[in-house]
Amino acid sequence: MMTASLRQTGMMVAILACGLFLTACEKQASVDNEAENAAARENVEAMSREHADDSTQPSPAAEIAPAQAVISESRMPYAEVGDQNVYGYFSAPSDVFEPLPALIVIHEWWGLNDNVRAMADRLAGEGYMVLAVDLYGGRTASTPAEARALMLEVVEDPELARENIRGAYKFLTTATGAPRVGSLGWCFGGGWALTAAQLFPDELAASVVYYGQVTSDEEKLRPVNVPILGLFAAEDAGIKVESVEAFRGALERLRKEHEIHVYPGVGHAFANPTGTNYNAEAAADAWARTIDFLGRHLSGGGS
Repeated sequence: MMTASLRQTGMMVAILACGLFLTACEKQASVDNEAENAAARENVEAMSREHADDSTQPSPAAEIAPAQAVISESRMPYAEVGDQNVYGYFSAPSDVFEPLPALIVIHEWWGLNDNVRAMADRLAGEGYMVLAVDLYGGRTASTPAEARALMLEVVEDPELARENIRGAYKFLTTATGAPRVGSLGWCFGGGWALTAAQLFPDELAASVVYYGQVTSDEEKLRPVNVPILGLFAAEDAGIKVESVEAFRGALERLRKEHEIHVYPGVGHAFANPTGTNYNAEAAADAWARTIDFLGRHLSGGGS
């Protein structure tokens, strides 16, 4: 894999400079739904059980080289959250000369670590500008206990994470000039990829949810006009099949554009860039579906 600083090209210098300017973004207030927060706290405990014996070692998903050379900026300022600048990982094809469709990539429960950066590079290698956001304020976990604590912090004050994602969307549409933006995340980040679709119900071009927390509340889903790809595991004890089918049913009743796939015989985190639950066959199929879905909805031209 070829990587270089984004500062090597004039376009990337401009993006970095614009990112520094945009961190003084406007804040938006919201009223948290306590029932939703309680469900999110329950999800923290479910993820803790699913990852109790897991580790941060890279899975084979994070070891696959991008399809083409990419360039990256490891500390890209993209928003201001809670009066603090936040930095993400930005990656794009090395030959980028004009704005491309972009992805907001949201890390799993371990945080924005090198494995997630590797996955951002893989996605950039498919022809996208990719911003891997950081919902943990620069921190990453090395043990399940640390990951639980970081995830719980987000759950207890979700508006900061929403503000973070709003800032990421503004950065990609303003600083990089992305013509279309999608969201993608795994596990903890999968739930937030769906939240991004709720935050931008008419603006996002696609949302890919890898075994993240979902909802069957039709009032919450009704405004969402974002095509959704959901990839789930039949043996996932945290994101149970019943909740996935309820989610699917709500989308069908609302006539929302969606594709839901439940992989038999595999458990949670089967495609994660980190950990020991990786399943090569299911992960490869999910990746192919992801690239095809993004090609149709984000690039607008098929895979």
